[in-house]
Amino acid sequence: MREVSVTFRTSSPKETIRLGQALGKCLQEGDVVALVGDLGSGKTWFVKGLALGLGVGPDQVVTSPSFSLMNEYEGRCTLFHIDAYRLEAVSDFLDAGLDDYLHGHGVAVMEWADRWPEVLPERHWKVRIAILDEHSREITLFAGHPDAIKVLKYQLNK
Repeated sequence: MREVSVTFRTSSPKETIRLGQALGKCLQEGDVVALVGDLGSGKTWFVKGLALGLGVGPDQVVTSPSFSLMNEYEGRCTLFHIDAYRLEAVSDFLDAGLDDYLHGHGVAVMEWADRWPEVLPERHWKVRIAILDEHSREITLFAGHPDAIKVLKYQLNK
């Protein structure tokens, strides 16, 4: 299957959240999102939007799971927010049982997914966030099917 992509530019955390929200509305149970970007690029802002799109309520504050490794949020389906930054080896990822969240119920989002790509299922979204300047980001979304990008664009235009 040929991978397709679409690139957006955002100029504020609010715009990054909006893009994440649009993707969240497209996701369903079993989907995995691999997030790639430098420190401070806005990965957690994107996940905050994704959580909104999944129906996670405002009473659940979305934070980076840098030290807990995984945070869980309830919405129309469960969101598992994984941060692989502090893991030293793929065995640490597996020993922590984090791979179970990539192959189970709910939607899994993995920050620093480029560190351990071998744990990702074959079918997943990839989101690459690049810092352009202090406020601007270039966000590229990759999907395994062209219709996925069409649905995302539809959600953005609603």
